[in-house]
Amino acid sequence: MVRLHFYLSCIVLGLSSSLSAQAATPKVAVDIAPLHSLVTLVMQGVSEPALIVPAEASPHEYSLKPSQATALAGADVVFWVSEDLTPWLEKAMDNIAESATKVEMLEVEGVTLYEFREGATFEGHDHGDDHAGHDDHDHHDEHHGHSHDGMDPHAWLDPENAKVWVGKIRDTLAKADPENAQTYEKNAVKALSELDELLLSTQALFDRLKVPDFVVFHDAYQYFEKRFGISAAGAISLADAEDPSPARIAEIRRTVKTLNVRCVFVEPQYDSGLVEAVFEDSDVHYTGIMDPLGADIPEGGSHYRRLIEALASSLEQCATRRDR
Repeated sequence: MVRLHFYLSCIVLGLSSSLSAQAATPKVAVDIAPLHSLVTLVMQGVSEPALIVPAEASPHEYSLKPSQATALAGADVVFWVSEDLTPWLEKAMDNIAESATKVEMLEVEGVTLYEFREGATFEGHDHGDDHAGHDDHDHHDEHHGHSHDGMDPHAWLDPENAKVWVGKIRDTLAKADPENAQTYEKNAVKALSELDELLLSTQALFDRLKVPDFVVFHDAYQYFEKRFGISAAGAISLADAEDPSPARIAEIRRTVKTLNVRCVFVEPQYDSGLVEAVFEDSDVHYTGIMDPLGADIPEGGSHYRRLIEALASSLEQCATRRDR
């Protein structure tokens, strides 16, 4: 009987230890799919983060579904880009995730930040050398403490920013879950190596391509443009993808005619009929898709890499079809 009690005690202690280990693993929620992908890479083998805003939805205005609200309410850590991208999320976190550790990625030290570009067309849109010799830390310091009014939140489209974020994700998770710190470190090293490869392969593509002037649906791509030395001629809609004014449409049409723009890019989250109306009488002959969120890319660890590759592929198609 004594031996039986001993065995039962061991089983109970084993179950208790197992449950304690599971309880120690933090529950993590992430706002958008590209950032969720980076967090997934760092958490691989430990747990999986919850995605709050699906990639096919606009993050500017979104209503939480019950399952997403539950994930947010139960989160120990929340990674989110900024209030500029998801203005509704901060209030939601204050209401249902008050005790969670919240990491605003635009506030992470070392991130390169740019203010929104003004107007429908971009002055001096040849940014080919803007990123050469760029010191990301100095650029961040220039804006440190800024309220982010007018700050472009699409910073994830620069893979160098993604690298900075991976380091912050690793450190945050290691602090919340010291038992798995080595796993987070190992995963981060692998993720950083993959991001370096992505930077090199993407830059090599643009180094051999002559990308013609192009117009995007809304001004979300300057981080990608400046990192890889390309430039859009203008954007149809404002940065928050509101419907453009008649004056803005007229300005875009003039730019298209003046620069002989042949490529325009739409986004799956918004009505492409607006683009067709803007360019119905123009010489634009290639309408592709550029999507800063990757609506057609499955969520998970490979989402970020595939997103950057998709943007590069869209511009490659623009360049190779410009004379057809």
